[in-house]
Amino acid sequence: MTKAIKKQALDNDIKSVEDKNADKVVGNIIELEIEAIEINPFQPRSNFNEESLKELATSIKELGVIQPITVRKLDFNKYQLISGERRLRASKLIGLATVPAYIRIANDNESLVMALVENIQRHDLDPIEIALSYQRLMDEIQLTQEQMSERVGKKRSTIANYLRLLKLDPIIQTGIRDGFISMGHGRAIINIEDLDAQTDIYQKIVSQNLSVRDTESLVKNYHESLKPKPAAKAKTTSFDIDESQKKIFNNYFGNLVDIKIATNGKGKITIPFRSEEDFNRIMELIKG
Repeated sequence: MTKAIKKQALDNDIKSVEDKNADKVVGNIIELEIEAIEINPFQPRSNFNEESLKELATSIKELGVIQPITVRKLDFNKYQLISGERRLRASKLIGLATVPAYIRIANDNESLVMALVENIQRHDLDPIEIALSYQRLMDEIQLTQEQMSERVGKKRSTIANYLRLLKLDPIIQTGIRDGFISMGHGRAIINIEDLDAQTDIYQKIVSQNLSVRDTESLVKNYHESLKPKPAAKAKTTSFDIDESQKKIFNNYFGNLVDIKIATNGKGKITIPFRSEEDFNRIMELIKG
């Protein structure tokens, strides 16, 4: 872009696409002073690998900034980054004074959407950063998962899987961000509601270098352990009374004696009587 257009960008306080000379600034790529660009508070990325930044800075030093950053105009000679923070940081590392930038006019909500979409599409955000970005966008502009799906071009199920990661214990979320475990591990662990149980399994994964499939087995075993165990069957100690034994009781008492035996071996003998006189007779027999 020519110096004339750069000068027009700085001399005109353009705030909307209807303003004078807006067509010469908005939608164009111009060289902006790095000091005039502030970081986007909606930036999803929060972790920047220093070694990777140094490599990018070396590339920019040799070849320049091949892909312009995207900014929105805030005020006179004041811009806010929408996407391209790695390129901006790397440019600062090597002391560049200006950087090529694509100029847009956007409100906060539009800026948030653009930052989210462009960063997810262009950079390898970690799963937790993506999940936090989706959650923030849903909270700030009241989107459903279905509406989010349409805005960012992702399946609703994909968005739901990312959002579920935010239910993990913070220690495990940090483990995903730092690369100790994968999103697949996290998706398996999230099926456990108890946070202490989550961290126990997380520690086993890290210490034993377990695969996602191993983790799924651990989770399955955990759920199996929670199921109520069937009551142990009491040992059968019952026994049978044959007819000859029953006959002995009947003959002795002179009545049909009822004998019942439970499965645990315990039982009772019922001796019927027909009158007080019969009762007294049985009593005399028992006394011997």
